[in-house]
Amino acid sequence: MATATLTIDLDAIAANWRALDRLSHPTTQTAAVVKADAYGLGARRVVRALAEAGARRFFVAVAEEGAVVRQALGPGPQVNILSGHMPGDTEMIHDLDLTPMLNSVEQITRHLESLPGHPFGVQLDTGMNRLGLEAGEWEAVAALVLEQNPELVMSHLACADEPDHAMNAAQLAEFHAMTDGIGVPRSLAATGGILLGADYHFELTRPGIGLYGGRPFVQAQRVVALSLPVIQIREVAAGEIVGYACGYTAPEPRLIATVAAGYADGLTRRYSNAINVFDGQTPCPVVGRVSMDLITVDVSHLREIPRSLDILGPMQGVDDLADIAGTIGYEVLTTLGHRYTRRYASTLVRGQA
Repeated sequence: MATATLTIDLDAIAANWRALDRLSHPTTQTAAVVKADAYGLGARRVVRALAEAGARRFFVAVAEEGAVVRQALGPGPQVNILSGHMPGDTEMIHDLDLTPMLNSVEQITRHLESLPGHPFGVQLDTGMNRLGLEAGEWEAVAALVLEQNPELVMSHLACADEPDHAMNAAQLAEFHAMTDGIGVPRSLAATGGILLGADYHFELTRPGIGLYGGRPFVQAQRVVALSLPVIQIREVAAGEIVGYACGYTAPEPRLIATVAAGYADGLTRRYSNAINVFDGQTPCPVVGRVSMDLITVDVSHLREIPRSLDILGPMQGVDDLADIAGTIGYEVLTTLGHRYTRRYASTLVRGQA
C-alpha cells in the first residue's frame, strides 16, 4: 500500500522557538520541551534544529527520552528529566549527564545518596496535584536540598491556556511563597505561561506545544503537513453506501476516493463524516467511517483526480482537527503514527526522510 507523507518543517520549529524566546523576559533563559519524541515529530531531528536556533536546555519526560536527546546533541546542553530520578535510572543519569527534576522526598533521598554532587533540580506542586513536593514537604527538606545547590526549582501551571483563570494568579502567589529568597533559578511558565506575561517568566521558560504550531501560541508558524495518497477511485450510485456500518449513503451519484491512512495512523474515527481533506485549497469531505487503514472522500466536485489529499497543511492545522474531534492539538500531534513516510524540511536537511 502507498504510504502517507508527514512533512515536518524544522525551520518553523526553530522560528517558533525564537519567537517565544523574544516573548520571554530579556533576562530569562528559554528552554525547549521535547518530550514524547518531540511531540511525536522526531526528537533527534527536532533537538538539533532547536540547538541550532539557540536552545541550550531541553526537557523530556523520562530518562530514556533524555538518552535520545543526549545522543543527538552530544555533551553540553542540559537535559532535564521531568519524572525525576526513578528506580533503575541512576546509571543512565550519571553516564549521560542528565539532570532529574526531583519530585518527592523519596527521589531526593535516592538522588543524593546514589549520585552525590550530580546536578539536579526540584519540582514543586503549587496546586496542580500532579508532580512535585507540596508546601509542607518542601518546608521540611528545603534547607537540606538548597545546601546541595540545585540547578533549578520549578512548578507547572494548570490553567495557563485560560489567561483569566483564577488558578494562574493563585499558583503564582504560591510559587512565590514557596521559593522567594532561595537564590536558585526558578521556572513556572510553559507556552501558556509565557503568554501570561513577565510576572510568570522568572529565570527560565520552557515552551512546548507552541514550538510545534499549537495553541495557545496562535502566532506560531505551521509545522506539520500530512498528505494522504489516493489509492482508488470509485463511482457510487445514488442510494449506495460507503464504508463500515453503512456510515454514508450517497444522496446522488458520487465519485469516492479511497486514501491510505486511518485510525492506526492516529486519525481518529471521530473524523468520520466530520472533516474535510484538501486538494490544494479545495475542501473535500470525508464520507463514511474512518477505518484502520483507509479513509473515503467525496471528490465529485474536482476537475481532476488528485494523486493525494492533504489532511494537515495550510488549510487545516492540528487545532482545527482537535476541535472537530473534541480533543487538543497535543493529542493530534502525539498520536500521528509511525507508518508515515517522514520528511524533514529545513535549510540544513531539506528533503531528507
